[in-house]
Amino acid sequence: MPVRVIRVQNVLITAIPNEPKFNQATRTGYNLIMRRLPPLIHWTRATTVLLSGFFLIVGLIIYVWWPLAQEYLAYIDWHGSWWLYMDWLLIGIFLFMSLTIVARANLHTDGWIVLVATVGGLVIEAWGTQTNLWFYYTNERPPLWIIPAWPIATLSIDRITRTLNYFLPKESKRVYQTLYWLTFISFYSLMLIFVAPTFNKPYTILALLLCAVLILTPTDQRLAFLVFTAGIGLGYFLELWGTTRQCWTYYTYQTPPLFAVLAHGMAAVAFWRTGLVLKMLGSRLGLFRLRQVGTERDG
Repeated sequence: MPVRVIRVQNVLITAIPNEPKFNQATRTGYNLIMRRLPPLIHWTRATTVLLSGFFLIVGLIIYVWWPLAQEYLAYIDWHGSWWLYMDWLLIGIFLFMSLTIVARANLHTDGWIVLVATVGGLVIEAWGTQTNLWFYYTNERPPLWIIPAWPIATLSIDRITRTLNYFLPKESKRVYQTLYWLTFISFYSLMLIFVAPTFNKPYTILALLLCAVLILTPTDQRLAFLVFTAGIGLGYFLELWGTTRQCWTYYTYQTPPLFAVLAHGMAAVAFWRTGLVLKMLGSRLGLFRLRQVGTERDG
């Protein structure tokens, strides 16, 4: 193959005339696409802190509630085909959340998520167990060992939302407005039906009022829809595991009921909105500077 040498500003360039023209374009396009993809995992101090905290919480739960762990491990035949008795759904959820919480970790943002989700999770569990919408096999109302699952799951939902926000189009405002109202009105209608037996409970009235306020005062309909969708995605597997293993049971005895899955999306939206309000109040009171780093909107 003849090779042509060209001198451009004292730089020698070797040209191969018969090289296919699409190679360079393909490589360039591929590299541009890869450069646009956000780096999901940076192993930083924040990553180490979050992952260490996650494993520490899991370890404390196992240590403090060791009898429950022993009861669970007793179902596994360690002398036989133990892999047939392993709870692979639980292991899959555990690994997924372990990976997602370290993606794009930021202690400033994640600290608020953990705080809001911990308090919010305690309130939700108290409402559900005190009104007998659901109950745990330990008959605790609510069990303290379930509370850490809320901030961990919320961190994972935050990462899923960032991913959806990055890949889904941002220009279709009317489409997201339509999706928002259809989704949240449908959810609220289903909520009214599901919690109807507890209309005489103050907790239920407060929950209905809070959800109504959140739905009727959207700050960002697109992002609210994405948060709701991410919450449903993870919530389905959490509810599937919990109800089929009878860790918790709803009064309808469904495994799981549709409302319970959708409620994870509503809870995620409530936590996100609460975090925004706390950040705004903290900024106005001068407790800290509100940094516009785009963590709520960027992928």
